[in-house]
Amino acid sequence: MKRWLLLPLAMFCCLPAWAELPANATLDGLLEQVRDTRLMQRQRHIEREARFLQRREERQEILESTLQALQAAKQKRQQQDAQFAENQRLLQQRRELLEQASAELGELFGSVRQAASQSRERFADSLINIERPGDLQQLKSLAESRELPSIDKLQSFWQLLFERTLAAGKVVRLQSQVIGADGREREQSVTRIGPFSAVSDGRYLRYLPQSGRLVELGRQPDHRYQLVARRFEAAGEAGGMMAIDPSRGAILAQLVQTPTLEERIRQGGVIGYLIIALGVVGLLVVIERLAVLGLLGRRMKRQLRLEAPGGNNPLGRVRQAVSGEAEVDAETLQLRLDEAILKEIPRLRRGLPLVGILAAVAPLLGLLGTVTGMIETFQSITLFGAGDPRLMSGGISQALVTTELGLAAAIPLVLLHSFISGRSNRLIQILDEQSAAMVAERAESRHGPAV
Repeated sequence: MKRWLLLPLAMFCCLPAWAELPANATLDGLLEQVRDTRLMQRQRHIEREARFLQRREERQEILESTLQALQAAKQKRQQQDAQFAENQRLLQQRRELLEQASAELGELFGSVRQAASQSRERFADSLINIERPGDLQQLKSLAESRELPSIDKLQSFWQLLFERTLAAGKVVRLQSQVIGADGREREQSVTRIGPFSAVSDGRYLRYLPQSGRLVELGRQPDHRYQLVARRFEAAGEAGGMMAIDPSRGAILAQLVQTPTLEERIRQGGVIGYLIIALGVVGLLVVIERLAVLGLLGRRMKRQLRLEAPGGNNPLGRVRQAVSGEAEVDAETLQLRLDEAILKEIPRLRRGLPLVGILAAVAPLLGLLGTVTGMIETFQSITLFGAGDPRLMSGGISQALVTTELGLAAAIPLVLLHSFISGRSNRLIQILDEQSAAMVAERAESRHGPAV
């Protein structure tokens, strides 16, 4: 079957050659040409077949290498699938560990944020901020952060706390801007005693958290506290005694807000000034009485040693009153002596009733001022309500000032009244004793000594 197919094909291939033959070509030449043509075609077929076989071998090699690569790829894929499954398992484990660690780190971060916020509130009005102004900003950024803090931030946080703890136990001298009592800001040498007190030139300072500046107190503590501060600053590195405020400004603020004596008196109003005036009058009377009674007491003691009566003391005047009554009896002499003593008693007790009255009136005036102040306080409560306790406490404090002034005036007046009354009674007792002695001597001279 194949031969029958090859014959027409060969004839078809020879047609172009015959077509090209010249008209005068012989059959031998044509046969020779056909043979040559067949040889050439055969050679080409052999070459084509060789090339085909070569390509076939190459394709076979490529196929074999491709199959090997495919097999290797399949094996690699299986290994990768196994590795992927293992990685998935490890990834799941890592995720679980990450979630657990994130939860623990979140709790830690919450604690750090809370500690940073509390530390910032605690350090907001600390005197240490004048040296370390950036601490508050660092604490604020850590407290308001929404991201987990890094190791560096955590280390910086505890290092900040440690450094401020060390600074709280030191006395530091530095240059800082200070707002004076006149409102001007100037650079001064400041001595900081821990977080408790700051002084400059013997004057106490207060820290303003809003501006980060030191301001000089408008009202300074007592002079003795300022003197202690000056000595402490002058001591330098040697140190010394220093008054500090352990409440970090609260006690000092209350101390400087304590009204002075003049302000207390001014709070008492008209009644307060009246009580003071009465107290001054009473003290003047007491001083005058003490001076007079002391002088009369010395003169009377001198008169006891003398025989001749003198007129510069009560005892001398009493003796002068009966010196010309040598013939009168004892009863008449007693009456004359009583009359002379009665004349001297008002002089010795002069001013005592006034002091007693003043001592009794002073607390009554104080009570009157208190009642008046309470009435004004209740009127203020009626108008403005009782929502502000300071309004009530301030009014009551002012109302009680008059009671304090009244008691302060009455107590010394009562004691002094008792003292000068005792001294005048002693002088009167001397007069009575000398009067009884003179009556007894007159009776003995008249009737003789009793048997």
